[in-house]
Amino acid sequence: MSAIDNEQCPVCRTADVIAGKWTLLVIRDLAGESRRFCELERSLEGISPRTLSLRLRTLEEEGIVERQTYPEVPPRVTYALTEKGEDLVPLIEDMRTYGTRWLDARPAAA
Repeated sequence: MSAIDNEQCPVCRTADVIAGKWTLLVIRDLAGESRRFCELERSLEGISPRTLSLRLRTLEEEGIVERQTYPEVPPRVTYALTEKGEDLVPLIEDMRTYGTRWLDARPAAA
């Protein structure tokens, strides 16, 4: 395999999009259903509202998440994965499988 410039490497480019703290967890929580901001905030225990807002905005700019605003009072906003975002779900499922197989086991006491 020849050396590839990091800017051209599909793995590097994908990592640039999804590697931020919380990003994969936001995608995980949107898999299969749209959610409101407060629902995401509750499911992602420990995330600050500012961080969640930034992650959602970045994912929206990347075309991974779409934001739907409803003309209600008070306004209701939901977030959902786009087709591009749904294509990341198998990656997350593979990470779940790997974590279950290799990271959940506790080493025996010495």
